Amino acid sequence: MKNKHVPIYMDVHIVPGVKARDVATAHSKDLQHQEEYGCSCMTYWIDEDRGNIFCLIDAPDKEAVQEMHRKAHGLIPNKIIEVSKTVVRSFLGRIYDPESVEISEEGLPFFSDTSFRILLLTKITDPNLLRHQFGSEKANELLNSHNQIIRKNVKQYGGREVEHEGSDFIISFSSAAKAMACALDIQEEMLKEHSDKFVFKIGVNAGEPVETTNELFGDTIRFADNMCFIATNFQIAVAPPVKELMAKDFFNNATKKLLALTPQDESLLKLLFRHLEEKWQNPDFHITDYCKGTAMSLSQLYRKTISLTGMSPNTLLKEFRLEKAKGLMKKQSFNIAQITFDSGFTSASYFTKCFKKKFGLLPMAYLELLH
Repeated sequence: MKNKHVPIYMDVHIVPGVKARDVATAHSKDLQHQEEYGCSCMTYWIDEDRGNIFCLIDAPDKEAVQEMHRKAHGLIPNKIIEVSKTVVRSFLGRIYDPESVEISEEGLPFFSDTSFRILLLTKITDPNLLRHQFGSEKANELLNSHNQIIRKNVKQYGGREVEHEGSDFIISFSSAAKAMACALDIQEEMLKEHSDKFVFKIGVNAGEPVETTNELFGDTIRFADNMCFIATNFQIAVAPPVKELMAKDFFNNATKKLLALTPQDESLLKLLFRHLEEKWQNPDFHITDYCKGTAMSLSQLYRKTISLTGMSPNTLLKEFRLEKAKGLMKKQSFNIAQITFDSGFTSASYFTKCFKKKFGLLPMAYLELLH
């Protein structure tokens, strides 16, 4: 009997023009060789339109996955990541083959089941700040109401709630239309019930389970999170891949309640946040460095950043650092001087002033709320 703690892996093969029967043939060859490498091939997904194949394999390590594929058919994965069965199931709905499959004339079972998902990400005021503002009883009441609104709508539109840490929600849909309908209904109900209580935003993005990060749907989630960072309160931010899947006239009458990004907006936002992620902890990272990293002049960077985010590059960097500082406090109980340094601020007094202005309390008071 296998040890239940043995890791499982998901890999991606990028094969333009691939068809479902080709994948079924390759999978049958994997099954013939899996035991030689201590593997168990659980299932796969195929996206014929995008030329992507994703395999889910119970294996001792990544090397075993590679060698099994090499021996079976020679198709080496472009990337392999370690995943959790629970999280895979919550994103994709299954961890084994679908119940209904077609059988080829040769008796080979095959299916065409895409792993492309539309993800709805919600962001709400930090619960610790809510408890500071309203007291524990009222804050918990607000959070419970928020949770009920989201779960009721997710159930109505057939979404899947993804298991993760934190108070925010990640919901997986296979339909862009259902994801957007769900987002709009959640937005309407939240506005009606809680418009004056807290910050609430929704980001809707679409993507594949394995891209550049080592987390399942990590790229898709990160960009949805970035969109929420620049959205205004109670706004739904929508990424270009989702817009493409909707009816052409859906966004024609879009109100201020929707922030629908263009492909150019998407490229710029990814560029801006990539440099923020790389440099936020470096106190010597200044706007001149930001200009070099993005290959823009100072005036270009200011104009484009304000147009897209509503913030100057300096403000964007400061706001990003403050959110990261709050994240550091949750992970470890550092002193304020250490938090200041680790989040890229050069002065504890300036950090304290900025933190108080943004979150409404001193950093030390926030640390005390956590313990």
